[in-house]
Amino acid sequence: MKARNTYIQYQSQAELPIVAARLLAAGDSLPVWLLHGDMGVGKTTLIKALCVALGVKTTVQSPTFSIVNEYITTTGEAIYHFDCYRLKNEVEAYDIGAEEYLFSDCRCFVEWPEKIETLWPETYFKIQMTTQPDGSRMILASQDSLPFPASQ
Repeated sequence: MKARNTYIQYQSQAELPIVAARLLAAGDSLPVWLLHGDMGVGKTTLIKALCVALGVKTTVQSPTFSIVNEYITTTGEAIYHFDCYRLKNEVEAYDIGAEEYLFSDCRCFVEWPEKIETLWPETYFKIQMTTQPDGSRMILASQDSLPFPASQ
């Protein structure tokens, strides 16, 4: 699959509703979104904005200790939010049933996805976030796929 890139730069959190709308338009066809970026770049804050745009009315917060949170939209759609930072290895991800979530066709937002690379679906929406020297955030987003089909 040839990736089509979306570049977004924003200065403040006030711009996140527009950022979320642009990302949803670019990656809506893929349920699994893998968010890459350094600690503190704003991955969880972006996921909060995406969830609001999708109609989640409950509090969206980092699942740092629970590893996965489930949110329900106003239309009844389940959204799963993973924070894999604390996982020691992929076996822990299997133990919580991560592969069932990731292959459920429900929307999944995954922070620190590099911790569970063997669980990635064949195609996914990749978001790379970086902090710029002026403090703004840069997002490079693209539909991507594994070089070889994933074994399930």
